[in-house]
Amino acid sequence: MEKVEIKVGGMSCTNCALTIDKYLKEKGLENVKVNFIGGDVSFDKPDDAPLQEIEKGISQLGYTVKKENHEGHDHEVYYGFLPFKNNLQRFWFCAIFTAPLMLHMLPFVHIHFLMNPYVQLILTIPVYIVGMDFFGRSALKSLTKGVPNMNVLITIGSTAAFFYSLYGLLIGRAEEFLFFETAATTITLVFLGNYMEDKSVEQTQSALKKLAVTQKTMANMIAFDDKHQEQIFPIESKDLRVGDLVLIRNGDHVPMDCKVLWGEAEVNEAIVTGESIPVKKATKDNLIGGSIVETGTVKAQITAVGQDTVMANILKMIKNAETEKPPVQQMADKISAIFVPTVVSIAVLTLLINYFFASHSFADSLLRSIAVLVISCPCAMGLATPAAIAVGLGRGAKKGILFKNARSLEVFKSIKQVVFDKTGTLTTGKFSISNFKAHIEEDEFKRIVFSLEKYSNHPIGKSIASEWKMKEDIRWANIEEIKGLGMKATDKEGNEYIAGSYKTTTTFSNDDDFHNVYISKNNELIGWIDIKDELREEAKDVIEKLQSKGIKTILLSGDKKEKCLQVQQALGIDEVIAEQTPEQKLQYITKLNEAAPTAMVGDGINDGPALAKATVGISLSDASQVAMQSAQVVLMNHGLKNLPEALGLGRHTYITIKENLFWAFSYNIVAIPVAALGFLSPTIGALIMGLSDVVLAINSIRLRWKKVA
Repeated sequence: MEKVEIKVGGMSCTNCALTIDKYLKEKGLENVKVNFIGGDVSFDKPDDAPLQEIEKGISQLGYTVKKENHEGHDHEVYYGFLPFKNNLQRFWFCAIFTAPLMLHMLPFVHIHFLMNPYVQLILTIPVYIVGMDFFGRSALKSLTKGVPNMNVLITIGSTAAFFYSLYGLLIGRAEEFLFFETAATTITLVFLGNYMEDKSVEQTQSALKKLAVTQKTMANMIAFDDKHQEQIFPIESKDLRVGDLVLIRNGDHVPMDCKVLWGEAEVNEAIVTGESIPVKKATKDNLIGGSIVETGTVKAQITAVGQDTVMANILKMIKNAETEKPPVQQMADKISAIFVPTVVSIAVLTLLINYFFASHSFADSLLRSIAVLVISCPCAMGLATPAAIAVGLGRGAKKGILFKNARSLEVFKSIKQVVFDKTGTLTTGKFSISNFKAHIEEDEFKRIVFSLEKYSNHPIGKSIASEWKMKEDIRWANIEEIKGLGMKATDKEGNEYIAGSYKTTTTFSNDDDFHNVYISKNNELIGWIDIKDELREEAKDVIEKLQSKGIKTILLSGDKKEKCLQVQQALGIDEVIAEQTPEQKLQYITKLNEAAPTAMVGDGINDGPALAKATVGISLSDASQVAMQSAQVVLMNHGLKNLPEALGLGRHTYITIKENLFWAFSYNIVAIPVAALGFLSPTIGALIMGLSDVVLAINSIRLRWKKVA
């Protein structure tokens, strides 16, 4: 099976996505995912299934397949009979023929030949053909797939107006049946509305597009000639491979993820972290593809390309989050699925009731039923949630807040308490040795400690190993990291060594003083180490902001209670739970979840289970891989600064979703009866229908600037 990802244009609602989903599954494709907001479609394809046939089938459903040209820009490929590439082109073509038809409707314009039914027929035919090539084709295909879309309503309405007028013309009573302009203006204005909707929805994706653009840059590749002389030549970043050497000068974009081999630079990582202050980079430091070198020049080796880069994974994470449906969307989806049949039924009832019971003419009754069809908008309900989520995810990404799924955006609305780990979360995690004592020869003590801690994933262990780094390390027969305790190793002679917290020495040491790391050999204490760590400068402000929103703050740590109480006093945290093992942390988070929705912020390997169990797990970008995989939200700016904004963004995204759904339901509940009672013509209805989606998109776009924290 081959993994395929394509871009599809023209999807405007949940029904569109369902139509494509059904088509692809009927073709035998697996793991189908369709995101109608971003137009991303992915699936697993058998090797013998031709991709072009699949793309052609999608296009024949009434959608466009987007292809990348040689310049790296997307262009749409549509397999319809007519050569139009997008809704704007269709609108302008139709407008040429529709404008004269609309002129005679103006009270101060009197062009008698435009009242000629044959002239109107000639002007309407090209518009109707274009409309049916797009709306009719899509409507027919959606009906055959069992998921009728909005184009069914447009097709029925415009076809009814066209053939009713044609019937009047054929029986010689054209003046009584003249609705050609209704058919033409309906099709033309819906094309205009679709174009406005496309552009509005496109705006909801602008933040993500900026991220994607950073992946398409030029690079200065370093190569060597036959005399081993260094040569520099330009290359597209997409053509780089792991291991290639590149020169990155002042002002250049970092082409792909890489490691600095030579030089120093100040790098702006705002595209990933949302933090515009440059970060100093030197030898062995990692550079993120898409960041910008503001000052300095470096030579670097490519460490990841394509889908393996940090940026690609961020985009993939956001796209996956967009395709997932939060619980609030489920009701809208159920209604959208039965919306079109319901509206068609209402339109038929409108025709029958107005003609048989309200004593209106058949022409007037038909006009009202067409207005019902045209003004109804299932897209609005399908668009309400995804549009808000797309903007919320995009704003988060721009600020360095990554949501792994749409659910986490929604559940933030109800978070009542936030639990913090201490080390590396409320503190900087940049440790240094403040004091130590060895009961054996000092150099041997340092060698033992380094040999143990070099294998540690804990920030304290890493800092000790970095400070006491040496070449003469011990080759262990066996070594493992025990969550919540420390490192345990056995040498080739069978001696057991442990470097860990005070819990590792309780059975054989009576030391009442607290130290950070205890070193033992065969259950005998051979020394201890004290570590100093500073609180994050933003920690106190973050705690105060959360408390001002009525959110309870809790410190949950495996550290000694005295240390945790010092942090509580410095930051003003509401509650402290200290000296907890990973299992106890998990149990405590479970208990908190039962009382109220709980978010947990952590970064250590021992925080993984608790992060996964919390209502929302939040990890820092410099956290361990286990913590980042367990969390639903990742803060990419190496700190807590954006935590209040992450919580606020989730809450306000949900508010925007509710506003959108209220508008979508209210619009249809009000518009359909108004049209049925004859207060709206199909022409005005077609225009208002298009604008309804634009309103939702504009309301969602407000999230980009709205104050949320």
